[in-house]
Amino acid sequence: MSTASRLSLAVEDGTIAWPEGARVAVFAPRTGADLSALPKDRTQIITRFRPDWEAFQAAGWDCVLAPEGRYGAALVFATRAKAQCQGLIAEAAGVSDGIVVVDGAKTDGIESILKACRKRSDVSAPLSKAHGKLFSIGAGADFSDWALADSTTVEDDGKTFVTAPGVFSADGVDPASRLLVDTLPEKLGAQVVDLGAGWGYLAHHVLRRDAVQALHLVEADRVALDCARENVNDARAAFHWADARDWTAPGPVDAVVMNPPFHIGRASDPELGRAFIRAAARMLSPRGQLYMVANRHLPYEGDLAAAFGEVREIGGDNRFKIVQAARPSRTRG
Repeated sequence: MSTASRLSLAVEDGTIAWPEGARVAVFAPRTGADLSALPKDRTQIITRFRPDWEAFQAAGWDCVLAPEGRYGAALVFATRAKAQCQGLIAEAAGVSDGIVVVDGAKTDGIESILKACRKRSDVSAPLSKAHGKLFSIGAGADFSDWALADSTTVEDDGKTFVTAPGVFSADGVDPASRLLVDTLPEKLGAQVVDLGAGWGYLAHHVLRRDAVQALHLVEADRVALDCARENVNDARAAFHWADARDWTAPGPVDAVVMNPPFHIGRASDPELGRAFIRAAARMLSPRGQLYMVANRHLPYEGDLAAAFGEVREIGGDNRFKIVQAARPSRTRG
């Protein structure tokens, strides 16, 4: 039974009732979630993750980056990062005149969130199904102290980088990205793309090269991309809120740098990295180069060989491998 089934059951048995005629805000639903138990004509989805935005928008839902006014009720889909989930609950409670429903899997820490909510507000008896729970928080609850800080900072090599709770590697420089930065050659070419740019650590270092004329930062997490805008203050940088897997470069590029994600929630999914590899091959010029870091155990070699005529490991350690790939295949797709 899926997460959505908990919501459908709760609405069907009357445990959850949406206020008649009022709007409902839905925070952070993931692609594939069944929202059929919601009144579509007066539901607004708040998401900052581009693939989810595109999926729900294509299905006819009203998607926005931030709440717009007041709502009669709100629904929060629990996220893996506890601080981020608490921040979403605070945001939902702050704009809802009615209940706030929270739905999540055990692997996303829903038990911990339920326990924390019970300590400070009236909470309904949870509906437990399919290794997860759904519960509602009564109207008027104050969770303002759970609100996320607008930003946090990371100090590295004499520079202060802006990050935000919930974004990848918010508390420090990712060691894989650091390793890639230390391995990149001085000459990357004039046109460069950073796929999955995060909060801009790789881009900052790429732009230390005077020969780079343009750097495209492609990132699906809007919060991370907004951090990158602050961290990369360079006229050569262009910022794209987009799914790196299907983003189209304005023309053939000389180099792609990337530290691709390989998780959806807590589940490892190497297909994400494979899709990044295919995307890199599509946008590179015939003489373009891919520079990629990945966890050493991830099985990308076959995909790299299929997308590039030349692949070699140029660095790494016991945890990570740095791969350089050249001669992108003409038959890539």
